Amino acid sequence: LLETREHAMSYPKGDFAAALCDHCGFIANVDFDPALNAYAEKYESTQSFSPTFNAFAHGLATTLIERYDLHGKDIIEIGCGQGEFLTLLCELGGNRGVGFDPAYRNEPLASEARDRLRFVADFYSERYTDYHADFVCCKMTLEHIPDTLRFMQTVRRSIGRRRDTVVFFQIPNGLYVLGDIAFWDMYYEHCSYFSPASLKALFRASGFEVLATWTGYDDQYLMIEARPADETPQESPTIDADDLAVVRRSVQHFKDGIGARLDYWRALFADIRAAGQRAVIWGGGSKGVSFLTTLGAHDAIAYAVDINPRKTGTFMAGAGQEIVHPDFLRDYRPDLVIVMNPIYMDEIRAVFEGMGQHPRLASISGEASA
Repeated sequence: LLETREHAMSYPKGDFAAALCDHCGFIANVDFDPALNAYAEKYESTQSFSPTFNAFAHGLATTLIERYDLHGKDIIEIGCGQGEFLTLLCELGGNRGVGFDPAYRNEPLASEARDRLRFVADFYSERYTDYHADFVCCKMTLEHIPDTLRFMQTVRRSIGRRRDTVVFFQIPNGLYVLGDIAFWDMYYEHCSYFSPASLKALFRASGFEVLATWTGYDDQYLMIEARPADETPQESPTIDADDLAVVRRSVQHFKDGIGARLDYWRALFADIRAAGQRAVIWGGGSKGVSFLTTLGAHDAIAYAVDINPRKTGTFMAGAGQEIVHPDFLRDYRPDLVIVMNPIYMDEIRAVFEGMGQHPRLASISGEASA
């Protein structure tokens, strides 16, 4: 959360060089420098202001509680943010939870489960392996970690001999990112990218038995469930030739299509300037930052819109657009709204219908509708 345009425009940058491992299919930013990341109280990742996202989270929590009988159990969440999902698991299942996140803000918690919840404003590491749980949850965090094998081995050691403990991880679906040529989903905080096969290989090499993998949220998220394995883990992650070929083809598809994808948006921005239209992006988070900085759209896009009130009045890192609340658009009346995640298209359209406005809505993937 950057409070001035000057701070936003001068924010530190790093190099991004994506490389594919021809052994296990893992994709990583090999130029990643963890020292450039700043996960503290001003790092804002909350998605819980969206009804669409909340419905997904509630459904996921219900599924996990039913599948693993999470009632009166001890739960750990690694990378818990403000603890919304952990709180949901504890409310719906009567569970006890401990959440770890260096960006956690110690704010009053309005939940009947608050006395059964504890939060630690720190990275999960070896120093916390004495915390034990029946269920270990980690959502949208593994992709931020450069040494994923060492991290998963830490998680496995923390479980020890408790073979009934289940772990659940959710990450961005690397094959979706490549298949959609989603350059906006490749940004500095995300240094690690997985396919289902490479994610399973990582867990097996870390000493886990994989129970299931699946995708959700319109295939944007990749999920895995596992428990400690009886056998000795393999020495290093490997995947079979067919799975590796899938990743290679996806990488090639991205490389072949990225030029045309960038040209499409640059041409659209030129049309916006020529027509003197008002254009905004909807989504003041990481996708928006990557989209704007990659395209250099400083003079074509005036504002970024976000429903999270904590972002209102702050500015987009590296690009400088002010982040405004949707209410701002009642008077601004944009001609074009570029939606940073197509899954929210109907939710956003309903906001404009409530205002009596009908701007052109364009999905970040390039699809447009009236």
